Amino acid sequence: MDDKTLITLVEKFGSSQLAELELNDGSLHLVLRKEGAIRGNGNAGSTAVPAVGAVGTVAAGSTSMVNAASDHTTAAEHAVHLGLPVNAGSPAATGEVITSPIVATFYRSASPDAPPFVEVGTKVKAGQTLCILEAMKMMNHLEAEFDCEILTIKAENGAMVEYGQALFEVKRL
Repeated sequence: MDDKTLITLVEKFGSSQLAELELNDGSLHLVLRKEGAIRGNGNAGSTAVPAVGAVGTVAAGSTSMVNAASDHTTAAEHAVHLGLPVNAGSPAATGEVITSPIVATFYRSASPDAPPFVEVGTKVKAGQTLCILEAMKMMNHLEAEFDCEILTIKAENGAMVEYGQALFEVKRL
């Protein structure tokens, strides 16, 4: 299997509803599991797969910025698709939206017992870490491209996020 096919397979697995995928084509044995996936045959004795990873940084230029008012419907559609809460009664957004540059698992802090990188109302400097996006066991720090204030956090901690999904609504400072 060539590299391009393997990368495509991993990306499609990441965006799918599958919890586990095992592939054996003779020269390659590949097992992909999403965090929290159940190992084994589904019996009561199965255990969750822990996450392990390395640390990397998402380049600041890879964060997409769009007008939040025009992306409001798209973000709501993504939230419904992923089972995330949607503020149906909230007014139209007035800030800019920072979106996910990759399909990944969204983490608000460096570890479960650490404080979140940002909260609503936090004033952030350019280059400051906003969250961690875990993809293929790589921990990618998403950094602010400019000074801003966090207006809303649009993703749930530990949830899968799609490419282009709104993560934060911010106001430039």
